[in-house]
Amino acid sequence: MKNSIVSFFGMEKLHTSIKKEVLAGFTTFISMAYILFVNPSILGASGMDKGAVFTATALSSALGCVLMGVLAKYPIATAPSLGINAFFAYSVCIGMKIPWQTTLAGVFVASLLFILLTVFKLREKIIDSIPADLKYAISAGIGLFIAFIGLQGGGIIAGDKSTLVTLGSLSGSTWVTIFGLIVTVILMVLNVPGSIFIGMILSSIFGIATGFISMPHTFVSSIPSMSPTFLVALKHVGDINSLQMVVVVLTFLLVTFFDTAGTLVGLAQQAGFMKDNKMPRAGKALISDSTAMLAGSLFGTSPVGAYVESSAGIAVGGRSGLTAVVTGLLFIVGMFFSPLLGVVTSQVTAPALIIVGVLMAQNMAKISWNEMEIAIPSFLIIAGMPLTYSIADGLALGFVLYPITMVAAKRGKEVPALMYAMFFVFLIFLWILNVE
Repeated sequence: MKNSIVSFFGMEKLHTSIKKEVLAGFTTFISMAYILFVNPSILGASGMDKGAVFTATALSSALGCVLMGVLAKYPIATAPSLGINAFFAYSVCIGMKIPWQTTLAGVFVASLLFILLTVFKLREKIIDSIPADLKYAISAGIGLFIAFIGLQGGGIIAGDKSTLVTLGSLSGSTWVTIFGLIVTVILMVLNVPGSIFIGMILSSIFGIATGFISMPHTFVSSIPSMSPTFLVALKHVGDINSLQMVVVVLTFLLVTFFDTAGTLVGLAQQAGFMKDNKMPRAGKALISDSTAMLAGSLFGTSPVGAYVESSAGIAVGGRSGLTAVVTGLLFIVGMFFSPLLGVVTSQVTAPALIIVGVLMAQNMAKISWNEMEIAIPSFLIIAGMPLTYSIADGLALGFVLYPITMVAAKRGKEVPALMYAMFFVFLIFLWILNVE
């Protein structure tokens, strides 16, 4: 059995072992286990059943991890992506007032397109047509948006009639967020594996000890039912009958493109898999995450993608697909700990959102700020997402302005045809949003 596992995953060639891969899988899981509690918290804002989302999150994550490990044989884990779940809940459901059932159908349609584009090898071409600077801007903008949601949910910032936002009341349960943020920051600076997850555990204990969080009667229970969300997407595909929903589907498609593609390449480089600037078995890796995204939409969760936290497992020696398989199995085990949903409040998850926002915002350093034709649309994407409280609106501002600034700079020929197409799509989208 042991020899079969070693042979299947090619461990000898990768200079690794089962013990090392299991440790790496556990490390990756600990680093990203927070998504089990953060995702239900975010999607719950749209009206979705948190218990069902919890189970859907665990199952879709497990499926994606196992597929990535067995098919692509990469130590890369998958789960519902932070940022795109915020777009799902806050931009589409709350901002556009679209029911979560219809939004879930949008994820389903986007995942079908995802698979088709992957099968016909068009996915890489579409990704390549989006300028790198705008990809970095999108990632950074989503990071600021996530951090804004965390600061708001944790009570550190609050609404204000005069200035729109202001410093929140630093009292009561807000201290759970403050404590968690300080602890998580210290752990991150010390490069402790699983810093975000450990920070959430410690802030939960702090909240219980101070009386701001109620102690659950039990920590282990049966797996929450997915019936409130299971296959709901299929029943509402017919509701995708407006230009607004077309743009929503397109946004799910493109943002997941950027997130997953960038993450896969970055992790492949970290692990030393890149050959001649190309990623071996890229097709199998892409089909793994797109299949998990399709399954996730049927289970009842937002788009699934590769997780940058996989770098923690790679850092401790994970090099084969066994790392991802172990992570996937641990997600299955995690389904029995749903009572922790009552403990992991928005004040507990807020530090995780803020820290992930910081990590994503690092992409701003890669933008060509000295070229105004690129800097201006990039800045509007970054600033537009948190300030309009909408990822779609932020994308629209930057994608509409980019062709204009490039043409003005006499660089119109450098703009891919798809970007000109996006110019008209998002221009119509902005017009529709403002027509009373």
